[in-house]
Amino acid sequence: TKIHHNIKVLVVFSTAVRKLSLSSGSRPKVCIVGGGPAGFYTAQHLLKAQDDVIVDVYERLPVPFGLVRFGVAPDHPEVKNVINTFTQTAQHERCFFHGNVNVGVDVTVKELKKAYHAVVLSYGAEANRCMGVPGEDLAGVFSARDFVGWYNGLPSNQKLNPDLNCETVVILGQGNVALDVARILLSPLDMLKKTDITQHALEALTASRVRRVLIVGRRGPLQIAGTIKEVREMINLPDTTADMLPADFKGISETLKGRNAEQNSGTYFCFPCVSLPQGSGEDAKAVPTGQMEDLECGMVISSIGYKSLPIDPCVPFEHRGAIIPNDMGRVLDTAGLYCSGWVKRGPTGVIATTMNDSFDTARVLLKDMKEGTLDLSVNKPGAQEITALLQERGNTHRNTQKKKNADCTLFSRKKNTLLTNSQKFKTF
Repeated sequence: TKIHHNIKVLVVFSTAVRKLSLSSGSRPKVCIVGGGPAGFYTAQHLLKAQDDVIVDVYERLPVPFGLVRFGVAPDHPEVKNVINTFTQTAQHERCFFHGNVNVGVDVTVKELKKAYHAVVLSYGAEANRCMGVPGEDLAGVFSARDFVGWYNGLPSNQKLNPDLNCETVVILGQGNVALDVARILLSPLDMLKKTDITQHALEALTASRVRRVLIVGRRGPLQIAGTIKEVREMINLPDTTADMLPADFKGISETLKGRNAEQNSGTYFCFPCVSLPQGSGEDAKAVPTGQMEDLECGMVISSIGYKSLPIDPCVPFEHRGAIIPNDMGRVLDTAGLYCSGWVKRGPTGVIATTMNDSFDTARVLLKDMKEGTLDLSVNKPGAQEITALLQERGNTHRNTQKKKNADCTLFSRKKNTLLTNSQKFKTF
């Protein structure tokens, strides 16, 4: 039985929508750019810690929750439970979500700073790290980010159409995302049917001929980024055999002596190693073995990480690390501008890491309010001014296209929940 929820989030501008902020006087107004985990954790702490602050969350996509909605594997519903917490934050009387607003395109950071007492950049890492090798742009080579977006219903990846009419797929990278992709490719259909994977992905996987997945990394079993939990899921996957390479485990027992289990960040599952680890601990690095091997396959998926992009010329950006340079969340040399999440520290860690990181930024922002670093004596218009700008710059083509994207996102999920309070959610 297929369950479809025909929920629409397009809201016509209404004077009733902003009653609270219109009568808010000189209340502190904070704008958060990015409706993913970092954005909502930042909002959560601000709202709990200060009872007069108003928070507006602007998101490029038509719906909230970012990677929790579009990045978490469909067979990991327990990880998505955090959406319940974010939903409570979004429903708070002093929190407002604005979808389909592309900051840096539809509105500038300078305009946001003018309308708010503080602006927090929490827009995550929307680009893929490139391998920098010949053939990376050939047909049949995909980024893991795009592939995950395809089976999770991300609007921009709905037409990816990967060709699964092959027996072998090679995944480059050994992190949790690589393991997620491998598991989805090899999971029995009866398992996938119980998840919220998109219908088009389920149909493609039903016809899939993929029977073998090679997960290729630079180093050995002690250096992989995947966690024990994820590797264990792969090893225990029904009707799947883990092909261990005994030679890669030589000397590991001696290496592990004196180390506790918490220090071992991962284990090993069918991972061909293309270089040798040299050194130990933080000083270890990959050194090529000099041996070459051709792997015949029908598709290659690159899973070597995400990276953030610059959002606006007025915001400093460190291109080497792909982060916004900051001091404990305060953007360097830019008063009133803060950052949290991956754009602050890089695309590392789990959701709990992002939670702590975002709480830290919120605490710093509140401290600046209390100490007078942020001038709260001036009344700021907040969303009232930004809404007027967006209306003024809107055009039929953009709005029509974005409405279509919103419909696609919501109707492609077999099981989904979304707040529908028209006074809390706007899609431009």
